[in-house]
Amino acid sequence: MALESAGGSIIAMLAELMVEPVGRQFRYMFCFNNFAQEFKEREENLVSEKDRLQDVVRAPERNAEEIYKDVKKWLEDANNEIEGAKPLENEIGKNGKCFTWCPNCMRQFKLSKALAKKSETFRKLGESSEKFTKVADKRPPQRIEFLTSKEFTPSKSSEEALEQIMEALKDDNVNMIGLYGMGGVGKTTLVKEVGRIATESQLFDEVLMATVSQNPNVIDIQNRMADMLGLKIEENSKEGRADRLRQRLKKVEKMLITLDDVWKHIDLKEIGIPFGDDHRGCKILLTTRRKNICSSMKCQQKVFLRVLPEKEACDLFRINAGLDDGDSTLNEVARDVARECHGLPIALVTMGRALRDESAVKWKRVSKQLKNSQFPDMEQIEEKNAYACLKLSYDYLKSKETKLCFLLCCLFPEDYNIPVEDLTRYAVGYGLHQDGEPIEDAREQVHVAIKDLKACCLLLGTETEEHVRMHDLVRDVAIQIASSKEYGFMVLEKWPTSIESFEGCTTISLMGNKLAELPEGLVCPQLKVLLLELDDGLNVPERFFEGMKEIEVLSLKGGCLSLQSLELSTKLQLSLLTECECKDLISLRKLQGLKILGLMSCLSIEELPDEIGELKELRLLDVTGCQRLRRIPVNLIGRLKKLEELLIGDGSFDGWDVVGCHRRNECKPNRTKFVVSVSRIIIEDTEG
Repeated sequence: MALESAGGSIIAMLAELMVEPVGRQFRYMFCFNNFAQEFKEREENLVSEKDRLQDVVRAPERNAEEIYKDVKKWLEDANNEIEGAKPLENEIGKNGKCFTWCPNCMRQFKLSKALAKKSETFRKLGESSEKFTKVADKRPPQRIEFLTSKEFTPSKSSEEALEQIMEALKDDNVNMIGLYGMGGVGKTTLVKEVGRIATESQLFDEVLMATVSQNPNVIDIQNRMADMLGLKIEENSKEGRADRLRQRLKKVEKMLITLDDVWKHIDLKEIGIPFGDDHRGCKILLTTRRKNICSSMKCQQKVFLRVLPEKEACDLFRINAGLDDGDSTLNEVARDVARECHGLPIALVTMGRALRDESAVKWKRVSKQLKNSQFPDMEQIEEKNAYACLKLSYDYLKSKETKLCFLLCCLFPEDYNIPVEDLTRYAVGYGLHQDGEPIEDAREQVHVAIKDLKACCLLLGTETEEHVRMHDLVRDVAIQIASSKEYGFMVLEKWPTSIESFEGCTTISLMGNKLAELPEGLVCPQLKVLLLELDDGLNVPERFFEGMKEIEVLSLKGGCLSLQSLELSTKLQLSLLTECECKDLISLRKLQGLKILGLMSCLSIEELPDEIGELKELRLLDVTGCQRLRRIPVNLIGRLKKLEELLIGDGSFDGWDVVGCHRRNECKPNRTKFVVSVSRIIIEDTEG
């Protein structure tokens, strides 16, 4: 039987010899070990190449970039080929060494042939990876604006407005649509719903959205649109930026651009939006509180978003207050309270959530307060009641820390994504942080406060947990509360002409308004918090801070500052300097009360002065973005006995002289986060 089997193998093998060139076939018979060795080498090379490419891909994946499809496919194919070759590896170990008249010779012949074929596949696949000079591209931001928010509750008025807008979008004769209605009536939520429907139904090739606000910032609007398009605008001039955006938008055949919260006529050409004869496929949808803006912008379709009718208003209020149908006493009071909200969704939601789980006595007291509320500066009765509802929602916040966090949010510009970390630092500087408590405790307090404020809709979430937003109507109320004599806040766009207006002021914010000039000095005897943003190159006058003996918090973005001018500000606890040209850093040693020092993106800093080590109260030091920082003196960090957090940007490590290293850059960390002697050290590492 063995002879017959061997004979059958020989016959089958001879048949194969007739198909391919004889020389190649004889190699399969006599050079098995060569084929096995080549197979193993090619397989190892492919595994190494796969691992290398996988490592290259890992960093952009963490950076939320889009990995190219052909790269993904190559990795998948390589993995499949490697996994699929395992049976061949097993066969190599089983294969016999005999040939003549041996039952295994045919198996050896076929295995050699299979190994040669697989080796060639490995070779071609490995060589094809050389074309991947770039593996990823920045992923376009997710269109979260156009997703229906959790707070969106369809009503008869919103459904009517939605239907009118959608009909206008399908009308080729309409290219400018205006949605107008009171602040807090739900215009922004409605246009987000329009964007979602337009995107899902593929009515347009591109659907973009930007917030305009009372003080339009053209660059911010351009950047927002560019981000959504994946466009990088490198031009510096307004005209150059506008032209770059215009050329990109003109490549889109059909698009919808939503401009939210428009307060005055805006020049689309200045932004770079092609419109009318310049681009027939472009439709504009704008929202505004003022009907005359629709006329000024020449809207062919004007859509009015009405407040909620009484029944819908009452239902919305009851849902947020958590009322059951059976509680007749509270339901009767609920109707009175809802009526005082005059159908404004934002007032109904915040008031309802403020009264959830409260007693009937408090409900009745609130109803009475709303009826007697007076806001003489408000023109419309509905707006007065919206303010009254939001003010009462604030009054019923149980924690003073939550109230402080709410008021601090109004210091940021309108429609601004407020960094939670900035809120934490301001709260510490404002006294939320007790001397014996770690900063992390203050951070936790702020997160708890934000959670409470979100729960009652006094703050809104954003695309990330690191930021929050404030509805513009809520911000108006917060500013009105904060500007009272009790708090003494001033949220400004420019310096007022009257110096006396600063006498009782405790907090001044001009964030978001790049100042082109500053007064030589100010008499602000009670000022504790100053937040400024300056034009690049603007020098802060040497005597600017002399009349601010009580200042505890300074946040300055842009401009040029000599730290010597702060020598008399001995009560300063927090100093955040961003993109600022800093001079005379050694003067920091006079600021012995400093708890937080931020020198973010200050490109003029190449070395931290040894004098910083004298700041015995310093808890947090942030030098992220200081790309020219090359040296920190020996033992400086060790002398800061109370330091809890040190933040250093990855760019700051290039060219560092580090004690204990024989060569520069030898000690560059390769991790994003690690802990040493202080409680929190964060290293920004974009390279992975």
